[in-house]
Amino acid sequence: MLLIPAIDIKDGHCVRLQQGDMERATVFSEDPGEMARHWLAQGARRLHLVDLNGAFAGKPKNEAAVKSIIKAVREFAIKNGTEEVPIQLGGGVRDLDTIERYLDDGLSYIIIGTAAVKNPGFLHDACSAFPGQIIVGLDARDGKVATDGWSKLSGHEVIDLARKFEDYGCEAIVYTDIGRDGMMGGVNIEATVRLAQSMTIPVIASGGVHGIQDVEALCAVQDEGIEGIICGRSIYEGTLELRSAQARADELTGEPSDEELDANQPE
Repeated sequence: MLLIPAIDIKDGHCVRLQQGDMERATVFSEDPGEMARHWLAQGARRLHLVDLNGAFAGKPKNEAAVKSIIKAVREFAIKNGTEEVPIQLGGGVRDLDTIERYLDDGLSYIIIGTAAVKNPGFLHDACSAFPGQIIVGLDARDGKVATDGWSKLSGHEVIDLARKFEDYGCEAIVYTDIGRDGMMGGVNIEATVRLAQSMTIPVIASGGVHGIQDVEALCAVQDEGIEGIICGRSIYEGTLELRSAQARADELTGEPSDEELDANQPE
């Protein structure tokens, strides 16, 4: 089970929103690259980036900050003699040229959200052009998918859309309960499991993570098809400590810890 730190970028700064409201933003760092280095030092094995301005504008708005994070990841890997951790990014991705540019810059996965719902043909083309690198972000309230930075609620059911997009060849689904995101009220385990059970591709849980009990609860249902947990406000405000939480997740799911992996490296 991967614990994936979120770095949400607004106006070049690292922030967290409450329930997707751009007017309810807390700035945690003015240097996204430094924030990436911090989470890497805490043992992060993947990073989750969101261009918040891009999500609302419908085009990339924080590419300089994204590039600073990519640079930080590369420098960290070189310094420590390790592989670069994968980076996934969503927000404002509406065309194939943007995807290609981001992947060329060094991102591993691109998350398509609003555009997948509004223009499924684009998603189909993206999955065909960049196999294994397209993740769909489905944000929902009460089982209905939201779009446009969560400002609009569609009539689409999450599970119906997820199955459709799975057929297109997407790599995974990031599922966010937007009623809980940024509120640290606990993950919607039931809805996440229900979605995962309906899919053969993995689901990454997001929204509402507060403490180690949420990690433990998701680890208990990992075999239903849940491979990761995006952690936001909880790790910024200290109700969840990333390194110890990842170690606990490894223990519960039978994965080797970072220390065990290091010990098995050749001299």
